[in-house]
Amino acid sequence: MSSVRIVLLTLVASFLVAGCNTVKGAGRDIESVGRAGSEVIN
Repeated sequence: MSSVRIVLLTLVASFLVAGCNTVKGAGRDIESVGRAGSEVIN
C-alpha cells in the first residue's frame, strides 16, 4: 500500500512542477510581447 502512495505522490508532484514551469514560460512570452509592442510604439 505504501508503494502505491509513493507513486501517486510522485506523479502529483511532477504535474505540479510541470504546471509551474508552464505558467512561468507563459509569463515570459507575455513579457516579451509587451517589450516588442513598446519598442514599436516608441
